[in-house]
Amino acid sequence: MKPPLGRLHVITDVSLQDRFSHVDLARLAAAAGADAVQFREKRAWPTRALVEMATAMRRALEGTPVCLVVDDRVDVALAAGARAVHLGRNDLDVATARRVLGTDALIGGTANSLEEALSVAVTDVDYLGIGPVFGTWSKANPAPPLGLAGLRGIVEAVPKPVIAIGSVTADRVTALLEAGAHGVAVISAVVCQTDPAAATREFREAIDTWLGARVA
Repeated sequence: MKPPLGRLHVITDVSLQDRFSHVDLARLAAAAGADAVQFREKRAWPTRALVEMATAMRRALEGTPVCLVVDDRVDVALAAGARAVHLGRNDLDVATARRVLGTDALIGGTANSLEEALSVAVTDVDYLGIGPVFGTWSKANPAPPLGLAGLRGIVEAVPKPVIAIGSVTADRVTALLEAGAHGVAVISAVVCQTDPAAATREFREAIDTWLGARVA
């Protein structure tokens, strides 16, 4: 069975701080209400080290409903036993990733514009990671911010769920969900905080409050 997409994705880019490891962040985020933890390591680690870390993260999440998503690397996801991968524009193509990982894998694709989103949406991805919505400082050469209007335009144009990313903070969650995003992906607003678990809980509470208001 395919892992659920969930609405709160925490991305463990540990290059932004030196207090917590990928495994630490996975455990803290899972305990505080994250639906998915994305292993993101952009430094030049050997493949073996990436597999070992992804495996350790998967084991840390065992017994929880939290899905481990491996960023970029289909081979690492497969070797580590992860059931989800998020692919960037220059990563392995979605069709090949699907053949390698199977129909039960959760596969996400990245888009920074409406044109890219329309192109990615026709592939066999399960969701789109759209951003940066408000900008980002986790990448050296980021695409221009989309803003809420740009995000809304993409949501209305594509038939796949959208996860919004890019300077996402807890106080912006309501606006992002109101713009049509299925959920949010968070990096610095969790991993750079002195208490990542507390930061994760703020996002969980914001999402749950919005969902509760819609049901009411």
